[in-house]
Parts: sequence; C-alpha cells; structure tokens
Amino acid sequence: MRLRRPRYHAWFEGLKQPAERYALDEVVYCDSQGGLLQVVHDMKALRSKRPRAWKKLFEERAHRNDWPYGSGVWGKKEWVLPQIEDDNIVSMFEGHTNLFWAERYGRSLGLEDLWIKLCGVTHTGSFKDLGMTVLVSMVKQLRAQGRPIRAVACASTGDTSAALAAYCAAADIPSIVFLPRDKISLAQLIQPISNGAMVFALDTDFDGCMEIVREVSQRDGIYLANSMNSLRIEGQKTVGIEIVQQFDWEVPDWIVIPGGNLGNVSALAKGLDMLIELGLVNRRPRIVCAQSAQANPLYLSYQRNFEVFEPIAARPTLASAIQIGNPVSWEKAVDALRRYDGIVEQATESELATEAARADRTGLFNCPHTGVTLAVVRKLARAGTLRSSDRVVVISTAHGLKFTDFKLRYHTMKIDGVVSEHPNPQIEMPADYQAVRDRMLREIELRFGA
Repeated sequence: MRLRRPRYHAWFEGLKQPAERYALDEVVYCDSQGGLLQVVHDMKALRSKRPRAWKKLFEERAHRNDWPYGSGVWGKKEWVLPQIEDDNIVSMFEGHTNLFWAERYGRSLGLEDLWIKLCGVTHTGSFKDLGMTVLVSMVKQLRAQGRPIRAVACASTGDTSAALAAYCAAADIPSIVFLPRDKISLAQLIQPISNGAMVFALDTDFDGCMEIVREVSQRDGIYLANSMNSLRIEGQKTVGIEIVQQFDWEVPDWIVIPGGNLGNVSALAKGLDMLIELGLVNRRPRIVCAQSAQANPLYLSYQRNFEVFEPIAARPTLASAIQIGNPVSWEKAVDALRRYDGIVEQATESELATEAARADRTGLFNCPHTGVTLAVVRKLARAGTLRSSDRVVVISTAHGLKFTDFKLRYHTMKIDGVVSEHPNPQIEMPADYQAVRDRMLREIELRFGA
C-alpha cells in the first residue's frame, strides 16, 4: 500500500490564552484581545520526516536554481509557509548569505571563534528581505484569490521600506512606505523611490509612522507589512536555521543581534526552536540583544529582570534603523530571551562608531547597527562573559554601503559628540611626484612602522 504523503500546514494563533486561531489567508494581525499573533506549524506532521531527512533535503536544495527552493527561505518552505502555491512565491533567492570568520578582528577582542553573518549581502542590502519574501508572496496569493487588497504599506526606518518596495515591484503590487523625514540615510531613501513605492516622509519618528500605518491598515484596505504581521517572522526565522546549517548542524555558543522593533530577536529564537523540536540539534545557543543607548527600552527592562516594560521616547542615534522607543514585538522578544538565557546590553554613540571603524580596519564594512553589536561583543568579552574559545556569531543586519554618510562623517571627524579615534581622511595634495612620494613614505612609517 502506498503511504500518503504528509500534508504540512500552519495557521495564525494568538499569544494570549485562550489562544485564538485564524487561517493564514485571513487579513488579521492581532487577536480579539489586541494581542499579537504567531504562525504555528503542525509539528506532528513535520515530525513524520526524520531529522536526517530534513537535513538532507535542505542541503540538496541549497544554492540550486530549482524554483523556488534555491532561496534560503523557500528551501525550507515546509517550515515557513507550506500552503503557498509556488506560482505565487515572490523571491529573489534571498538568504544563503556569507558567514564570515572574523579572525583578525576576533583576535583583537580575545575571541578565537568570532563569525559575522553578513545578512546585508542580499538583494536590497538587509535581512529584511528574508521576511518580505514571505509576506509579499502571501499578498500575491490573496490577490489571486480575489481578496480586495489595494496596496501593501509599512512604517520604516529604511530597510523595511526598501525590501517592501522591491518585492512589491517584482510582484506588480502597489506599495506605500511611511518614513520619518530626514532621519534615514539617502541610500535607504532612494531605494523605495527607485522601485516605484509611494513614499511619505512624515514629520515624526518611527513610532509616529507606525501609528499612521496602523490606521490605514485598519480603515482603508491596505495590507500591513510591519513585523507585527507575523508572516514576516516566518522568513526572518530562517537566519538562525541557516547559521546552524552553515556550521554543519552544530550550534554556536552565542548569537548577538541588534534590537529595535524586536521582531528579529523573536524570529531568531523561533527558527532555533524548530531545530530543537524536530530533533536536528539538541542544545540552544545563548542570545544577546544589542541596543543603542539612545533607544534602549528593552535594556532598561532587562535591568529590572523584565518585570516592567515601559516605552520611551527614542533619541536620535547613528543606528537609525533601531531608533525605536515603543517596539511592537517586545513581548515576544522577552519570551525568547528568557528561553535562551539571554542578555541585553547597550552601546553609546561613541562606542558604536568606534567599533564599526575598528572592525572595518580588519576588512569588514559595517553598518552602524552592526557597530552596536560589535561594541556589545567587546563589552561582554572584557567582562569575561564571552570566553576566548566560545563560538560567537554576530548578525550584521545591513550592508555598510547604505550608510556611507555615517562613514564619511566619521572619517572626516564631523559627527557631533563623537571623537573619531580611527579616522582615515583622504590626503589632498598637488599632483607632484616628489611631494607625493615624501608624504607616502612618511605615512607608511607613521601608520605601519615600516
């Protein structure tokens, strides 16, 4: 008798008890009590395939052109969005980003096994692509089913808007983004503009933009694309799975990730949870959430053992993508950190700028948010929390080329309140061989002692 192939499926479920369930093709973001939803998978069905078989399947699909499984997200389709039809998937073969052994930089911190997960080496230059491919694919399927979705919208500090605009453009779906005016980099601003999104630059911060996008999603037939829509989390959770896969299914000791709206923290834990529940690994890493001291509500809550969480008015920070004082996913993030014996640490503006520059001198090219995580890694290494032999993975969420204005201001020593400890300004001189030669040799001796 031929065995019936297991049918995998998932649904929305509320976090609050009694948990409410909704189908994934419903346009819903919260339960009737106003609580966030999560995507829940039929784990019994997934367990019908043995751990070794899942590993083999994921390895066979990786880096291939077989649609849609060559994507780092859709190669794990059964764990992400099993009901989606392949024809409705909108993918740019996201994921499979480089896991870089930061040997030289790690030695400067006293760490022998430091790795940087370069999530910015992707189509729009940030890890947001991982979640947006899932959300836009579901929107495409809903529209194919005749659901009246006029457009997809998000509030953003830059990277989310870029991902939404690009994936919607590929799918021929209208997109709308709400940005805090003059608070994101020019490179981030031009991305949604170039991809044809309707761009609103509002006189407010991210939290104010979030209020607007909530209103239009509730009243005007616009689909919400922010991380309170838990479809995004399903794509973003693959980063943890991918890290473990890149280490031949061995779990690192620590994973350090920047935190703003905090969806990435809960997503990381969710992917690792599935590896454990389905038997592919048997231990958990510890998770560190790194926040800017200018926008640190989770850090302040951590100082009180998460007994109280209070939104704050986020102050301007070089790490603009995490300049968020009222994070939507704080409850999920706290739960994740408790389960993963987590730590929350912060970095000042000077610390993040200095650390980004230090790491760049070893061959990296860091966004300021990665500067936050690296500054936190330095603090934890100095305190002895991170041991020299620990395998530590830093998640770099965006490409440094999105923040060239930050880097230029650092190297020209023009960041207010920050002393540039490692500046490298260009040397401007007349085109005279003898003068250039003399200066060149002098600089070699000063810089390298040779």
